[in-house]
This record gives sequence, C-alpha cells and structure tokens, in this order.
Amino acid sequence: MAGSTHTVTNQVPPLVQYDVFGADRALVEAVERHLAADVLEEARPELSGLGHTVGSAQVQEWGAQANENPPRLRTHDRYGHRIDEVDFHPSWHRLLGKGVSAGLTAAWRRPGGHVRRAAAFLMWTQAEAGNGCPLSMTHAAVPALRADPALAARWEPRLTSTVYDRALRPPGRKPGALFGMGMTEKQGGSDVRANTTAARPLAEDGAYELTGHKWFCSAPMSDAFLVLARAPGGLTCFLVPRVLEDGTRNVFLIQRLKDKLGNRSNASAEVEFDGTWARRVGDEGAGVRTIIGMVAATRLDCVLGSAGLMRQTVAQAVHHCTYREAFGRTLLDQPLMRNVLADLAVESEAATTLALRLAAAYDDGGEQERALLRIAVPAAKYWVTKRCPPVAVEAAECLGGNGYVEESGLPRLVRESPLNSIWEGAGNVQALDVLRALRREPAALDAYLREVGQARGADHRLDAAIRNLLTELSDLEGVEGRARRLAERLALVLQGSLLVRYAPPEVADAFCAGRLGGDAGAAFGTLPHTLDLASVVERARPVS
Repeated sequence: MAGSTHTVTNQVPPLVQYDVFGADRALVEAVERHLAADVLEEARPELSGLGHTVGSAQVQEWGAQANENPPRLRTHDRYGHRIDEVDFHPSWHRLLGKGVSAGLTAAWRRPGGHVRRAAAFLMWTQAEAGNGCPLSMTHAAVPALRADPALAARWEPRLTSTVYDRALRPPGRKPGALFGMGMTEKQGGSDVRANTTAARPLAEDGAYELTGHKWFCSAPMSDAFLVLARAPGGLTCFLVPRVLEDGTRNVFLIQRLKDKLGNRSNASAEVEFDGTWARRVGDEGAGVRTIIGMVAATRLDCVLGSAGLMRQTVAQAVHHCTYREAFGRTLLDQPLMRNVLADLAVESEAATTLALRLAAAYDDGGEQERALLRIAVPAAKYWVTKRCPPVAVEAAECLGGNGYVEESGLPRLVRESPLNSIWEGAGNVQALDVLRALRREPAALDAYLREVGQARGADHRLDAAIRNLLTELSDLEGVEGRARRLAERLALVLQGSLLVRYAPPEVADAFCAGRLGGDAGAAFGTLPHTLDLASVVERARPVS
C-alpha cells in the first residue's frame, strides 16, 4: 500500500529451533575432555537431545509463561482448613518435569554423572532458571543424607529418580521426590550458628519436634526439606517431610512468598515450625558438618547456573549482531562491536570451562580432587557469579533498545543474573571460606597449585600471575580485608590455566591479555585490537 510505514526490514530472526549443546563449542569440548569414551558415546546423543529441547520455541515459551505467571500461596482451602500449598502455572510443572526426566537429579547413580549433569544443568538454566532451584537442592541433598545410611537407602532412589510426581503424598507412595533446604533465619542470615529454631527429642528414636522459623526456604512445594535446628547437643541437621507416612500433613506453615527481583517462577517462602515432626540426620551438634556437602553441591550449581546465563546472553548478543545492520555493515563486522562480543565470549568460555572441570573433580572423587574442590568451589562461586551481571547487562546493550524490551528475553536474564552471587552464601562468605581452606587445609592449596602448575611455561602472563599469587599467599596475616582480592586471583589463575591448556590459542591469548596481563580496560570491549577477535566471536556463534 502506498505510504505504508509497516514494511519491516533489518530485523533479527528469533534464536530458536537449534541444538543448544552442539552450538556451544566450549561446552562440547569440555564434555569430550572429561568423559571416558564409552560414557561419552552414551552421553552425546542424550545431551544433544536436551540441547534441541532447550532451543525449541515451545520450551522457551514455557519459560516466559512461568515467569509471567509467578506462583501463588494458598494458606487455606475453601472450608478454612490450613493447607499451605503453592500453585504454579502449568508451564512450571512442564519444565520441572522435563528437568527431572533429563536426569538433573540423577548424577550420583551413573558413570560420569556429574559432568553429564553439569552440562545438562548449564543448558537447562538457559531455558528457565527458576526451576533449577528445586533440581539443584534435590541433587545436592544426597551427600547430606548419606550421613545416615538408613535415610539414604530410603530417600536416595526417589531423589535420583527421573519421574516427576508433583502430588503431596507419603514418601513411600512416591516414585520420585524433590527436596528443599532451610538454613537461614531472620536474626542470623548467613550466620547459621545464630539459629534459634528448637528441636525437642521425641520417644521415637531419631525423631524430634521442631519449633521456630526459616526466613528463606526455596521451593516450599517440595516433598521434604533439610533444615538446621538447635537440639540439646547443639546445632543439628534434620529432615522435615511435608507429608507423614500416615498421610497427614506435617506442620509446615508458609507465612508468605518472597517478592523477588528475578527468579520469579520459583517460590521462595518464609515458613514456621510449630510442633513439626522431623528426623535427625547425622549426630547432634554436627549440623553444619552434615549439611555442608549439600551446600558445596549447590554452590557448584551456582557456578553452573551463572555460566549458563552468561552463555545464553552471549549467544543472543552474537546472534543479534550477525543479522542486524547499521551504517552499511552488520554489527558483527564492525571492529568495536567485535571487540565487545569477543570479550563477552571469553568470559563465558572461561566460566564454562571452569565449571565443567569442577564437575569432573566430583566424578573422580579422589583425595586430591576433593582437596581441589575445597578451595576451587568457593573461589569459583565467588568470581563466576560476580561476573554474570555485567556480562548480562553488556550483552543486552548489544541489542540496543531492543535488549531493554521484555519481548527480547534479555531483561529476564538480567534480573536473574545477580541471584547466584547472593544465594548459597554471598561474596564475603565465599571469600572467607577460601581463607579457611587456605589456613586449615594445606592439601587444598597443594592440589590447587598442582592443577594450575600444569600450564606453567605455556604463557608468560599466566606464569607472572602464578608468581604474583604465590607472593600474596606467602603472608596470610591480616588477610581478611583482602580476601575478595585473593579469591578473585585464585579463580582467574585457575581459569587461565585451564584455557591455556584446553582452549583455542585465540581464546587463551585474549583471556591472558585481558584478565592476567592487564592489557584491557575496566569495561567489556577493551581487549587489545591486535588479537584474533574475529575467531573468538565465530567460536561463540550459536548457529552457523
């Protein structure tokens, strides 16, 4: 029609109907590197199948719907009975069911399970991050429950099941179950030793009655929860089921749901215990020691989740710039934009490579690998989750004003990006945990230095960074005030070592120049222009 203003040109096709796994070269190479040949043969089609699911228009639509329709609390039924249930949009249940069936809680029962699950979790976060919370806590509950072999024998088959059963029923009647966790309280926050929830022993062996509250309990629709409470012998870990074996509801009073910045699809609640039945897990007074295995596993999931969010934001940015034209050229072909994209891609690949290396350490299970995890997990959790928000914001800026519009999907990713840094112990908690490992566990530092030392001599900037790190580590007096700096350097040197050994030369070169050599500015897009940035960006392209 003459004079029409609605001829649409220079628009970017949606990034859908693609294999999220196969398109992520850094992830594919990490899986190939860490899995034995026979396990890889089984895992590759499984991960590719999940990659196609994540990249489908249907699953992406479910993710949008789950966030646009957040959960609602129903404290009472129509007759006035207390029920304390949370209603979710059907898309939430579809996503959670897909996640369970994909084995995101089943790492503990199959070969190479942690690497396979890590790759899957990193991808699944890109579909919708909120349902990753119950998947993560269910996966992470296994090592804590193993403190009580009888409990583990009863619950572990249900936690590692690939069957999603959303109904609230007695545990013995469920083919699959989900777990939550309740540690923090109003007056204590991260200082869980300030908890006041009281546990009174009952006549039944190992059974207690809890009275108190939890300030932050995620996924309150779960079948059971691991919580900390103060028993006569001190702070202790307990298992709190939602439904008792006789079919009656346990006392689990949901006071309200949190109104969160992001993670809108996932319910996070304040809960009260008032004569709540619980079963002790581990010894009285050993609560922190018992639950720390769960905390360590969820912290690794924070690293994986942030790596997944970074990968998706970078994929969206590179995809947009591949098609969008300005000033006579695609954005991808313009040197300054190429620098920005390459810088973001390097950050994303460094996060993915580190996260999968830590998952491989879980699979190995040897003494040295366990020691490495003790220092590398909190350092990685500190640094990778801290890098996620600036990556997400810069990636959104690559789309210009379009990236600020909800329909693009980038605002949801930006809102989600700070979460993993805050949950499971915020930055200071992680940095102090690194210090504790350095002071109390010499084997942890030895394992770390052995790992990064494998790349010595391969890059002069990495060698210099290792020497500088050793100088900092030589004096731990008065170190608390610089604990964040130390955690950052530990993570960066470890990432640099891994990239020098395993990444293409152009990626390792860019990382060492910008992160270790100091040859970059404070913002993304300030890498030396002499680097092979085009190859770095091409490697990050989600669809060729």
